[in-house]
Amino acid sequence: MNSTSAKILYVRLPCNPIFPIGAVYLADHIHKCFPHIQQRIFDLGTVPPLEFDQALDTVIDQFQPTLLVFSWRDIQIYAPVGGRGGNPLQNAFEFYYAKNPLVRLRGALGGLKVTSAYYGELWRNQRLIRRGLARSQRYNPEAYAVVGGGAVSVFYEQMQHRFPKGTIISVGEGETLLEKLIRGQSIADERCYRIGETTPRDRLIHEAPTPLEKTACNYDYIAQIWPEFDYYLQTDDFYIGVQTKRGCPHNCCYCVYTVVEGKQVRINPADEVVKEMQQLYNRGIRNFWFTDAQFIPARRYIDDAVELLEKIVASGMTDIHWAAYIRADNLTPQLCDLMVQTGMNYFEIGITSGSQELVRKMRMGYNLRTVLQNCRDLRAAGFDALVSVNYSFNVIDETHETIRQTIAYHRELEAIFGADKVEPAIFFIGLQPHTHLEGYALNQGILKPDYDPMSVMPWTARKLLWNPEPLGSFFGEVCLQAWQRNPHDFGREVMAILEERLGKAPLEAALSAPIDGTGESIRKELVALR
Repeated sequence: MNSTSAKILYVRLPCNPIFPIGAVYLADHIHKCFPHIQQRIFDLGTVPPLEFDQALDTVIDQFQPTLLVFSWRDIQIYAPVGGRGGNPLQNAFEFYYAKNPLVRLRGALGGLKVTSAYYGELWRNQRLIRRGLARSQRYNPEAYAVVGGGAVSVFYEQMQHRFPKGTIISVGEGETLLEKLIRGQSIADERCYRIGETTPRDRLIHEAPTPLEKTACNYDYIAQIWPEFDYYLQTDDFYIGVQTKRGCPHNCCYCVYTVVEGKQVRINPADEVVKEMQQLYNRGIRNFWFTDAQFIPARRYIDDAVELLEKIVASGMTDIHWAAYIRADNLTPQLCDLMVQTGMNYFEIGITSGSQELVRKMRMGYNLRTVLQNCRDLRAAGFDALVSVNYSFNVIDETHETIRQTIAYHRELEAIFGADKVEPAIFFIGLQPHTHLEGYALNQGILKPDYDPMSVMPWTARKLLWNPEPLGSFFGEVCLQAWQRNPHDFGREVMAILEERLGKAPLEAALSAPIDGTGESIRKELVALR
């Protein structure tokens, strides 16, 4: 690519209106490295669906890019929330577990609708990429495309036959890849491959990202190259993403973050993070979402979090709110005070289970007793807002007793924060490629080596939506009852029904993790899957 004539168009493919921080950070980085290069950001998330084609054509006709960078955020659909015209989890459970034939029929029809929408989105996004590239090549025959983003990073191996020859599939971070493309350097050591010319290396996603020192995003420049930027500044509803670090050091057996972002945690300088926030603050933004995999991923990063929050206090941004995913086992009384002082008004804890035994077997590294004490410290510091606690039932070795332990743990969280402030988010793990859980499922014969992780056909979906027997039918029945009794407060209703049926264990039982030969062998098998 001739850097003097390069013109880069970043296209965020359609998804929910979530701030496209990936495209923004890429454009900012390239501008700092190559200030003369022309760039444009185009977010299809702000465009009505019937206008996708016309809007894409118009921006390409106006800008005439030599390189298109497509950001694809979402593919897999297993979630306990509405989307794609329905609730995938409810549809699946009605179809698989309902006893009433009419309810099963409703689940089948709902599932068909969701499946049609899912495949429709796959084909639509592929068509948009092909359309954009073909139209760009009218003006610049050598134009080519890079396709990346969260969805592509997870399913990169399945992308080999979906796009034109020469398209580059990017895994994880894209800054250094784009730098090398612009300079005309070899990209052989980047986490990527070029369709039709190379194939993805074995375990490509497990390779470490290139370390990068990040500075504050220049939003004056971003506003110049992104006419739709104001879309995200119009109301107080949006939380604007700000990244304080990259990477996750943990080994949770079902999570793909640690391979996409790498296990090395790279901290963004606190001064630069605050400068970035101040630019958005001066544009009227008061709600921030720290987009890190975990805001405080381990105890050795506590000082970095303290430094950042102290500098936010010193900045004078006293009327802001922020939210994040937080490993609550890493809180300290000082951090709790700073979190409240700086306006944290929501956070999520992904503990998976309220049973220490299962937390250990899932390789999550949590000490649930410590989490409770730290939550008490946070409440004592004055935190009085919403906490979302993610539970994934029917994980490996789930039993009625571990369910009772989870109920006891959840009730204790309610006692700390208030029942109205603790929202249980009920998930059933969507089995993802490149995770230890996938390796376990392959070793156990649950999945076949040639399975398609992008398939939502019933015979595949039932395995990828992790809810195995002997408890699968039990959870299916409980969830169906919860949707019937209180569909607008599904999580709390599930917990209530489980307690009605099974009771509640003593809290101390939830906080203990006895070593058992069978469970330990499963844990060791998961540890060995690397």
